[in-house]
Amino acid sequence: MPQRLTAGLLAVLLAAAFPAVAPATETNDAETLNRARAAAKDLGERLKGELVAAIKSGGPVTALQVCNTVAGDLAIQTSKQHGLTVGRTALRVRNPKNAPDAYEHKVLEEFLEKASSGADLAKLEHIEVVSENGEKTFRYMKAIPMAAEPCLACHGTELKPEVKAEISRLYPEDQATGFKPDELRGAFTISGKLD
Repeated sequence: MPQRLTAGLLAVLLAAAFPAVAPATETNDAETLNRARAAAKDLGERLKGELVAAIKSGGPVTALQVCNTVAGDLAIQTSKQHGLTVGRTALRVRNPKNAPDAYEHKVLEEFLEKASSGADLAKLEHIEVVSENGEKTFRYMKAIPMAAEPCLACHGTELKPEVKAEISRLYPEDQATGFKPDELRGAFTISGKLD
């Protein structure tokens, strides 16, 4: 009968296999890690698919409307599918509901620091087990680099007047413009309780 990995051994293996990944502490559940990665990937692909379709059908203004009405539902659907809490956050958010908690803020700052030292944002992720309200919770974050397409149309430095107006209408407290390709746009954030 195979033995389960100890937390220390898993941390060493993760660090060796994924040098940009912070080692998990107190978890030996590789399945949870794989589920977290799959959930982040699924949410990213679903959201991108919706936004690309909206841009093709009506341009960036339509994409903003879709993002405003669909992104939250996609996160809920992805959470249910994977049995985890799935979302997005950033240091500069468009939707205040996506503002980072203290933990997420710290990890996002670490991503910025690693990127400024030459790390590839597309490969940055952070895995950790934390204690929340007396329960062990698995926290995973995957950096989202700013992509040229389709993201610059609504998050870039040169927005069309109609896009600026729609952002102001939908998100009066918007902080998520002025990005350049390959900057840290934000992160997928995944969490789940551990047994």
